[in-house]
Amino acid sequence: MARFVDLSVTLEAGIPSDPAFMLPQIEYFSHSQTAEQIISFFPGLTIDDLPNREGWAIEKLTLWTHNGTHLDAPYHHHSTMNGGSDAIAIDEVPLEWCFAPGVKLDFRHLPDGYVATPEDVDDELRRIGHELRPHDIVLVNTAAGQRYGHDDFLNRGCGVGRAATEWLLERGVRVTGTDAWSWDAPFAHTAKRWAETRDPSIIWEGHRASMAIGYCHMEKLTNLHLLPSSGYLVSCFPFKIKGASAGFVRAVAILEHSVEK
Repeated sequence: MARFVDLSVTLEAGIPSDPAFMLPQIEYFSHSQTAEQIISFFPGLTIDDLPNREGWAIEKLTLWTHNGTHLDAPYHHHSTMNGGSDAIAIDEVPLEWCFAPGVKLDFRHLPDGYVATPEDVDDELRRIGHELRPHDIVLVNTAAGQRYGHDDFLNRGCGVGRAATEWLLERGVRVTGTDAWSWDAPFAHTAKRWAETRDPSIIWEGHRASMAIGYCHMEKLTNLHLLPSSGYLVSCFPFKIKGASAGFVRAVAILEHSVEK
C-alpha cells in the first residue's frame, strides 16, 4: 500500500511567500455572489429557480508562474541550454523527468546564505549511503523549509552553487528541488557577497548551470523533513503553459515497499 507525502505548499494570498512585487492575489466568489453568472446562460431562468438561490463557488487568480510550488524550466534560467541550444519552456519538459526516484539531501544545518559545493553534496550522499542514478530527483531540505509564510522566509536556507549543480547534472540528474524560495542562496546574502567581490558569476549561479546542461528544479517545496533519505518516487508534472518559464506543480512523494532503496 502506497503512502503519499504532499510536497507542495498551499497557494495562499496575504502571507510572506514571494517578493512584494510578485505576491499572488486570490479573489473568492461565493455561491451567494454568482447566481447571476449561471442565470446568464439560460434565458428566463430566475434566482428562485436555483437551489437555495445559489450559484457556484469560483475564484479569480492573479499569479506569476513562480508563485507557490512550481517547476522551473531551463528557459527560466537562460535563453540557451546544453552549451548553446535553445532552452526548452515548461510545455516542452520531458515527462520522464518528472516521475522518478527521489533522494533527499539534509542541509538544514548549513547556515542561511551558504552556497553548497560538490563536496557538500558528495559528503551527504555518502552519509545516507546513496549512489546517484540518472534521473534521480534530488530534493534539498534547508532551514527555510518550515519558515514558509513567515517574515524571514525569503532570507532563510542555503543555496546550491553552480559547481554543485553541474556535479549533479553530470551524473544524470535532470530535476532537483528545494523548500527554499530559490535554488540559489537568498539574494539578500548574495548581495552582500557581491558588494564585497563585485563578481557577477555568483549571482543566480545555480540556475545558470542550465547553460551547460539543461535541467529543471522545483522551488517552495514543503514537508521534506517528513521524507526518508531515499526509497520513494517523486511525481512533479508541471501545468502546461505555452512557452512559459515555469509551471505550477502538485509535487508528491510516493512511498512504497517495492521501491528499491
